[in-house]
Amino acid sequence: MDRPKSHGRLSISASLRPGELMTDRPRLKGAWTARIITLFPDAFPGILGLSLTGKALDQGLWALDPIDLRPFGEGKHRNVDDTPAGGGAGMVLRADVVAKALDQAALGTPGDRSRWPVIYVSPRGAPFTQATARRFAAADGLTVLCGRFEGVDERVLEEYGVEEVSLGDFVLTGGEIAAEAMLDATVRLLPGVLGNAASTEEESHSGGLLEHPHYTRPAEWRGRAIPEVLLSGNHGAVERWRREMAERLTEARRPDLWAAYRRGTD
Repeated sequence: MDRPKSHGRLSISASLRPGELMTDRPRLKGAWTARIITLFPDAFPGILGLSLTGKALDQGLWALDPIDLRPFGEGKHRNVDDTPAGGGAGMVLRADVVAKALDQAALGTPGDRSRWPVIYVSPRGAPFTQATARRFAAADGLTVLCGRFEGVDERVLEEYGVEEVSLGDFVLTGGEIAAEAMLDATVRLLPGVLGNAASTEEESHSGGLLEHPHYTRPAEWRGRAIPEVLLSGNHGAVERWRREMAERLTEARRPDLWAAYRRGTD
């Protein structure tokens, strides 16, 4: 019988536990939780542990449970991947290995995917948008599978009904960076994470438009002055100016968003 191998702070054993049991951070009852299946659990929280998301994490307003994929691997070396069927370059994460990690991540979570989405970060997935972030934030939590190598055996994605989500039309070496970006966009929408909840209603994409320009002191800098309307004290005029600027920017920079916005206002 093979003896468990040590992988840093996590030793492989028959009893596998998510990272939630290995942290001294407080956790409020019912806090929104992200479970991340990854070969690099030490990549988390990463940037999510800083600034407002990090403060909220330390306060227990949301929770992060990295789940190391390696201990679920097969054989002496805990293999998690194998060569692609039909030949080709690279390696593919095995269905049986990923399935065990997904089963672990599902413990204690609702079976209703609207309450707890299970996603795979993939360049072939549906585009991640602000609407996606709002949908995830409205759930109880989220499980994220971070791919590596050439990808994941299709059968496990089909068997578990995993939703594929893409950060953009480009390819990364793994899903961890994209997962952190998606989590940042989601967590900041949770109650209490941002000091001013209204700010999430005015920023880019929240209303189908890009955000208007911002200015602050000094009133003039290198010959460039703050638009007078912003200093007028006329809140109605300020709001009209900001809406006009948002529409101009969207039409110029994102014709796709502008077309969708116009269809929604017709």
